[in-house]
Amino acid sequence: MTEPKEFPPAGGITWVRVCKECGQCHDGRDSHLFEYQDEVDDELVCHICLQPLLQPMDTPCGHTYCFQCLSTFLHDQDFCPVDRQRLQLQNCRASSLLVRNLLDKLAVLCPFHSECQQSMQRCELQPHLHNRCPAFRRLREEAERKKRPSWNELKGSKSDGDLADAKSTPITHTGQLSGPSEPGLVNPAFEEDTPLRSSLVAEATVVELFREDPDEDLGLRIVGGKDTPLGNIVIQEIVRDSLAARDGKLAPGDHILEVNDVSLASIPHIRAITVLRQSCSRIRLTVMQEKGFKPRPEHLAQPSASPPSQSPNPNQNHGTIIQVTLVKRERSEPLGIKLIRKSEEPGVFILDLLPGGLAAKDGKLRNNDKVLGINGQDLRHGTPESAAQIIQACEMRVNFVVMRLPDLSEEGGEGQSRGSRRVPEPQYFRRRSEYLKEPPLGFSSQEKTVSLKKEPRHSLGITIAGGRDCRCRLPVYITSVQPVGCLHRDGTIKTGDVLLSINGMDLTHLTYNEAVTILKTQAAQNTVTLQVIQTFSEEEEQVGESSTREDMDTLEGPKEDDINWAPLWTHWLGLPSYIHWCRDIMLMKTNSESWGFSIVGGYEESRGQQPFFIKTIVPGTPAHFDGRLKCGDEIVAVNGVTTVGMNNSSLIPMLKLQKNKVTLTVVSWPGSLV
Repeated sequence: MTEPKEFPPAGGITWVRVCKECGQCHDGRDSHLFEYQDEVDDELVCHICLQPLLQPMDTPCGHTYCFQCLSTFLHDQDFCPVDRQRLQLQNCRASSLLVRNLLDKLAVLCPFHSECQQSMQRCELQPHLHNRCPAFRRLREEAERKKRPSWNELKGSKSDGDLADAKSTPITHTGQLSGPSEPGLVNPAFEEDTPLRSSLVAEATVVELFREDPDEDLGLRIVGGKDTPLGNIVIQEIVRDSLAARDGKLAPGDHILEVNDVSLASIPHIRAITVLRQSCSRIRLTVMQEKGFKPRPEHLAQPSASPPSQSPNPNQNHGTIIQVTLVKRERSEPLGIKLIRKSEEPGVFILDLLPGGLAAKDGKLRNNDKVLGINGQDLRHGTPESAAQIIQACEMRVNFVVMRLPDLSEEGGEGQSRGSRRVPEPQYFRRRSEYLKEPPLGFSSQEKTVSLKKEPRHSLGITIAGGRDCRCRLPVYITSVQPVGCLHRDGTIKTGDVLLSINGMDLTHLTYNEAVTILKTQAAQNTVTLQVIQTFSEEEEQVGESSTREDMDTLEGPKEDDINWAPLWTHWLGLPSYIHWCRDIMLMKTNSESWGFSIVGGYEESRGQQPFFIKTIVPGTPAHFDGRLKCGDEIVAVNGVTTVGMNNSSLIPMLKLQKNKVTLTVVSWPGSLV
């Protein structure tokens, strides 16, 4: 039997105090509160809080507790609360899927019962609050009417290009700072020539990830840190099918402010990776998420010549952005859309429109459209399952934002035969950098040459990765030096060294297979001369001197003789510019839009010349929908003009002067995997 709890009256709840998941007022670290419609079986009740289980955990001795309750109890004790047998949290495991499903199906009442008398399954309460509850909507609208600070003000910034340290940002438990009133429609970007431009909206959110294996990767690629121009720790990419991808709450561009109450605001990249790689069953991330530009009031908005439900956006150079709104006759009516994902590209795609279905009758969506968002939820890196959940939670209106690739048969023209292949646009190719520049302050490199005599049958004893054909167009680098090879005995070559040449043959522009072939051929010679380049980071050297062996094992992840070893993001920053491969990215927009990204770096008297990095990409803007720019990318040129020697106040006006089209030359390195 559960003991009744007193809940605060709906009239005393404010948007700031209310929990955005359960709708009750409780401390951010306390468990969520629910009003259960029926009595709950004792087998589904936690023995500590005497409430139905939340995130149930099974102990080896056969008892079940809420994860929050058990972890708090074991913080001070080392035994099971029921039978007092010795117990550690890492020995506990998540309850079975059957138990979790039974708990999710418990009937609960809407906490705003004075205005909303709905009841639902416990797992449906959060979608109900955000999509159907009139009281919750009223609280949100009241909060939106109040003045909210812009993203730059939240971060303490003095300019559009340089966002200051996140440690000054006030954090609330899933506290939404502001949001659009009509979800799903692309927010209008601000007009740079008018003082009434929209404010940039951000949200401080707490995301909890639970993993059955405490050592499982989160599936995040991370850039930034105090020792880099970015300053903050930023998510560059979400790995497909990973823990974070399945959870769906984190997105590329999120700034990680805290991990399990440990601040990442002023620590270097290497220490942040150590914190994120810690072994634990639950990891609690406090993140700052961009939500796009807040729409201006309707009386200030400019009238549109075409309806918003079918307004092609000419901004995208490789696809057209289209907004489609489907209106259902009743909430349970299916849309008649089959969604899939493709192996070669992240995101959700429309496979087919069922004949007679709502989408087919509407006629605006097409097969192979890429779904960028549904009802304000970003699906650029989503899954068909998450898209289906959003659609099921919708009321009568379902707002789609999709990208439609051009029809090659229509673009071919008279001079293109039916069987000919369309030549890819040049901005999709990378090339060797022609721009000379210095690495960021604190990062450097050194060339090393090793000459040794060996028996032709003896192996060099190294494994490699990279190559200009890999996704990030990396140079070929060493992933391990085997103890049985010639190079291990010499001791000069280290894991992570980038290969420059072997016996005078250049390796810097080769694909992986080409490099393997040349290495095998040259290794059969009696004399081998290998030239490599090693990078250095001042922070990593300091950490290496002060850390224990256990700390370094956590940091490195796989051992250095593991073929799956991969460098940290900061490892690449010390490489000289002649190793870089650049990529041209052309963005297009209308005069009234922002490009949708912020930058940091440039010349400073105290730090000298620092490279320019992409720090933030704003949802609903050309940079976001284009999808090729990533946080942590380095801008080396704008419209062919090098950024070397520029300061922040020079580059930002230069970007704003490009009214409709700009070509960014960028260098992109893969983020550190955690």
